[in-house]
Amino acid sequence: KMAEKQEEPSNTQNGEPDNAEEGEEKKKKKLRREDLPPFEIVTGERLPAIFFKFQFRNVEYSSGRNKTFLCYVVETQGKESVTSRGYLEDEHAAAHAEMAFFNTILPKCDSSLRYNITWYVSSSPCVTCAERIIETLKKNKNLRLTIMVGRLFMWEEPEMQAALKNMKSAGCKLRIMKPQDFEYVWQNFVEQEEGEEAKDFVPWEDIQENFNYYEEKLAEIL
Repeated sequence: KMAEKQEEPSNTQNGEPDNAEEGEEKKKKKLRREDLPPFEIVTGERLPAIFFKFQFRNVEYSSGRNKTFLCYVVETQGKESVTSRGYLEDEHAAAHAEMAFFNTILPKCDSSLRYNITWYVSSSPCVTCAERIIETLKKNKNLRLTIMVGRLFMWEEPEMQAALKNMKSAGCKLRIMKPQDFEYVWQNFVEQEEGEEAKDFVPWEDIQENFNYYEEKLAEIL
């Protein structure tokens, strides 16, 4: 408890950790997060820019990027259309963001309504989440799901490839995020600093190459 108290002031830091000292604070904060209760789903309106820049980066070697961030847009079409949006991230290993979406955001599908759902996810689902997606789509014919992914997760694995194919057959649309999609997420799901002009999205150097790379892989798999 004491240690936690002393680190409190690090929360006032707004910028990105440029200097080593702030980087250290960030590490401490990260450590503290690992000490949280075994599992909680973090939901929020918008995600911190620093998470976005790290987690959504469509690099091939995603070391340290072992969480899934899921931004969702749900259009519910009934007598009147309702659109809701938000984001989920998975905390620890007890449930992934994809599962959390079905457990908390859309626990029940009303069969008299139609749902158009778009996910923008930092990486494609694992095999278990893929199975849950397939099962949910088979059960709810009134649900359309498009998943835009930044990276393909373990795509060399035969069981992962099979899972992606099965998702496609179940009617799930899978797409690799283009630079414009990252920009859309930046504008709609990422916190802008208080009182500052909204910053433009700055694409990273290899964003287009990486998109091409993953798009080719996904096409080969599907």
